Amino acid sequence: MELIIQTLVNGLLIGGIFIMIAVGFTLAFGVMDIIDFAVGEWVMLGAFAAYWLQTLVHVDPLLFFPVIMLTFGAAAYVFQPVLQSVINIKHRSAALMALAFTFGLSTFFRGAALTLWGFNNRNIVTFLSDQSINILGITLPALRVAATVFAVIITIGFMVFLNKTKTGVAIRAAAENKTIAGLMGIDGQKVARTVYAIYAALTSLAGVFIGSIFSVNPDMGLRYTAFAFFVVVAGGMGSFAGAIAAAILLGLIASFVSVYVGGAYIFLILFLFLYFVLLFFSKGILGKGL
Repeated sequence: MELIIQTLVNGLLIGGIFIMIAVGFTLAFGVMDIIDFAVGEWVMLGAFAAYWLQTLVHVDPLLFFPVIMLTFGAAAYVFQPVLQSVINIKHRSAALMALAFTFGLSTFFRGAALTLWGFNNRNIVTFLSDQSINILGITLPALRVAATVFAVIITIGFMVFLNKTKTGVAIRAAAENKTIAGLMGIDGQKVARTVYAIYAALTSLAGVFIGSIFSVNPDMGLRYTAFAFFVVVAGGMGSFAGAIAAAILLGLIASFVSVYVGGAYIFLILFLFLYFVLLFFSKGILGKGL
């Protein structure tokens, strides 16, 4: 019984970190109508940024997460018009063009990371790495707890931003209907650039925590691209609430499969589950998707 509770709690903690990826990824899909196959590479680059901060500057990455978020957010803000130009190509399948472009971008970043840093795993050490918290006989890694608490705070803050600020309302309007939002005077290009910057900032921050909890290597992005795909589809395309629920569910499935079946079977079981979700819940597990 104790192992079940421990596995359940660990799954919830990991799911909390996936929320940061899920929210930004879903928002980018809602506003830009693309599924970004480079999402895992934002995770990977965020993790490597944290590693090099630790190695070269001797600074604990958790103390400088605002710098990492701002850096990747600014880079994405500048880069977004390039991606937008691909989406705007007068082609019978602009979504497919964007998918191919982001897949190529993912391959480029992965290849560049392999060339620059090699295949070896690297570890990020923070002041919380060796700490643990004991609650009612359950030992919880302090880093996972801190990551989950921070993810929840970030998510709540982001939801407040979307609902209580002028920019947030504009983003929600563009996500709902870009044509009507444009008729209301909302600058769709500016909204798209802002959304892409937020998405990259949140995803790179998730990479910092993921790299600190597990390890950092150039191939790690593929895993989190698959996880993000699972979250956006199982949650219901474009549904924030569904994405959050799917992220938590993803953490639970990954945790229980790793303990009771084996880590090698995580993707098999995840996509079997996804198949049944698509079969019986076409609008996602909460029924609120497109």
